[in-house]
Amino acid sequence: MAEADPNVTALSSARNDKKHTPRWRKLVLMTSVPVILGIGAGAYYLANNHYVSTDNAYVQQDKVSVSAEVGGRIVQVAVKENQRVEAGDLLFSVDPQPFQIAVAQADAAISSAQAKVTGLETAYETTGSDIEAARQNLAFSLTEWKRQSDLLQSGFTTRARMDAADHTLSEARARLANAQADAAKARAALSTGSITSAVNPAVLAGRAQRQKASYDLARTIVRAPVSGIVSQSDRLHVGQMMVQGLPAVSIVAGNQSWIEANFKETDLNRMRVGQSAELTFDAYPGMRLKGHVASIGAGTGSEFSVLPAQNASGNWVKVTQRIPVRIAIDGTTDRPMIAGMSARVRIDTNSGRQ
Repeated sequence: MAEADPNVTALSSARNDKKHTPRWRKLVLMTSVPVILGIGAGAYYLANNHYVSTDNAYVQQDKVSVSAEVGGRIVQVAVKENQRVEAGDLLFSVDPQPFQIAVAQADAAISSAQAKVTGLETAYETTGSDIEAARQNLAFSLTEWKRQSDLLQSGFTTRARMDAADHTLSEARARLANAQADAAKARAALSTGSITSAVNPAVLAGRAQRQKASYDLARTIVRAPVSGIVSQSDRLHVGQMMVQGLPAVSIVAGNQSWIEANFKETDLNRMRVGQSAELTFDAYPGMRLKGHVASIGAGTGSEFSVLPAQNASGNWVKVTQRIPVRIAIDGTTDRPMIAGMSARVRIDTNSGRQ
């Protein structure tokens, strides 16, 4: 039997090694890549599982609806749409003439009441003189009655004279009673009551009427209650009739903005007031702001809707509800915050500013 050539054997072994080497490499790659991806996914999950986010968020600002406190025709409009105003600036004014007439009528009512009071005081003073005269007349009639009574007993007068003295005495007593009643009536007319002192009710009513007329006259000029941007001013036109209490114009107070983020109810498990948040905006892609959870809503969005959902029928499907969460913006920005602007909120549930 011939011996194998050592060179041929070595060459054959080398060829076999070359054939098996790619299989091991493929096996290593096939097993290591999923492992690496799994490790990376796990690390990413552990690093980010404490964040909750939503893009159902919008910029909110205080909006003040301004209406006229008195009705009338608009005679002046001092603002335009999207105009910046400061608190106290003139917005529009209503025709003041009807209210000026009301003030004049109130002044006339006060003067009439004062004149009436003066007449009542004079009448009351006169009743004092009438009472005194009636008392003197009663005293004289009583003396005459006594004299006639004594004479009748002595037989020196007639029954007719005695009857006349009786009649005169009765008239004197009635006149005194009438004078005292007139005095009481005049005193009652001058009474000021228990609520007010030293002021006649008629005069007080006139003063109250004038105060209301003056108040209404002052309210014909409508001024901005807060600083902000004028909106919905297209309802203001000179000559248009303004209805009392009807919203005429709105002012968006842009000095304080916040984000109203609607989170899924399943995201609220670890959410707390004070946790930090990162804010981005669709309108400003490069801008990122810091904020924190200011408050968590007391009800879902559907709970406070005009027509809340009714699930009384048998075709009920469970829907994940949205809870409004108020996010306060920390710091300031040079970009304008516009009410209703879309935003994205990302909250770190591991943070806490209790």
